[in-house]
Amino acid sequence: MSNCIFCKIIAGEIPCFKIYEDENLLAILDRFPSATGHTLIIPKRHAADIFELNDAEAAGILPLAKRIAEKIRTELTPDGVNIVQNNGRAAGQEIFHYHMHIVPRNKNDGLKFNNPPTDPPLNELAKTAEKLKLSE
Repeated sequence: MSNCIFCKIIAGEIPCFKIYEDENLLAILDRFPSATGHTLIIPKRHAADIFELNDAEAAGILPLAKRIAEKIRTELTPDGVNIVQNNGRAAGQEIFHYHMHIVPRNKNDGLKFNNPPTDPPLNELAKTAEKLKLSE
């Protein structure tokens, strides 16, 4: 993808601060971080969102996120860590190359990632659960 910023970073056309790299994944510091240490995990193959990841890419992302979160916890000592991944414009995705955010958090840092919870009727939850059940 010639105009994808993450593809340009992967190709070495745009500089970055690498945290990790292997044959499938790249982890870099976010250029415009929400907090010090805000890291992005990006597959090297262009995939617009989670639905375009292959299973090998998907299988590597969460273990890498855990390793990075542990390193952030050890080195930066935040009070917590958010791991966030958006799919589609309505979900807040702005760059259409899959990426996962690992964001260090501290008490009263002012960052907002969630809305107040809703309280749907139990029968609605039951219907939704039935629709979404996975087979083994």
